[in-house]
Amino acid sequence: MIKVIFFDVDGTLLSHKLKDVPKSTRKSLRKLRKDGIKIVIATGRHISELLELPVSNMNFDGYLTLNGQLMLDETLHAYSGTPIDAGDMEVLVRIFKSKHIPFKFIDEDGMYINYLDRTVLNTQMSTEGDIPEIGNYHGEKIYQIVAFLPGNQRQLLEDVLDECKLTSWNETGIDIIPKQGGKSVGMQSYLDKNGFDRSECMAFGDGENDIEMLQYAGIGVAMGNANDKVKASADYVTDSVDDDGVEHALEHFELI
Repeated sequence: MIKVIFFDVDGTLLSHKLKDVPKSTRKSLRKLRKDGIKIVIATGRHISELLELPVSNMNFDGYLTLNGQLMLDETLHAYSGTPIDAGDMEVLVRIFKSKHIPFKFIDEDGMYINYLDRTVLNTQMSTEGDIPEIGNYHGEKIYQIVAFLPGNQRQLLEDVLDECKLTSWNETGIDIIPKQGGKSVGMQSYLDKNGFDRSECMAFGDGENDIEMLQYAGIGVAMGNANDKVKASADYVTDSVDDDGVEHALEHFELI
């Protein structure tokens, strides 16, 4: 029996074509909560970004932000987090200061970037993301870094990082998080905190950073707009976000 469902945001709940959450998805999530099923956001975004998106006027029972690196309850209170390893941070700070690659550093309170270029602007515009302010690193705990560069260049970063893993969410957007982190780790943290078993959860996603989440869940659902690699990792493939994919999958599993 499914008791909690984890939802990615971009391309899953949020349609960038509509620039909104489809009406069918909103209606479906209200039905789930009415029936006592917990709904939790699982996203690579920071909570400050979520509050500026159409999902901000929806009610959720928890938030796995920064790919599970920072956990918030329904009141937006942070209760668990996994910062990037100190050794890798030394390498990442050097890259940040060199300004060879646009790097967005994300801490508990917000985010800042070392410099802006066309790649950053185009990437953020394609996902309805804000343009981060330019800032400096002062030793604070960093939970996620976003590198803005083509995916075929990510090997350059993987070769110099020992305790981090990389995952792409856009052709020019790469998340850097601790190896021991990820959405599945965030999911387990939420399940443990609320007394749920892994078999009692379901997950919806469409991006590479959703693969481990879909594989970890009792039932993993890939959106129709996901690529083949993501779809292969899921138990079920539904329609796209713009074709009422969330609603159709929930109906398929008789949850609404």
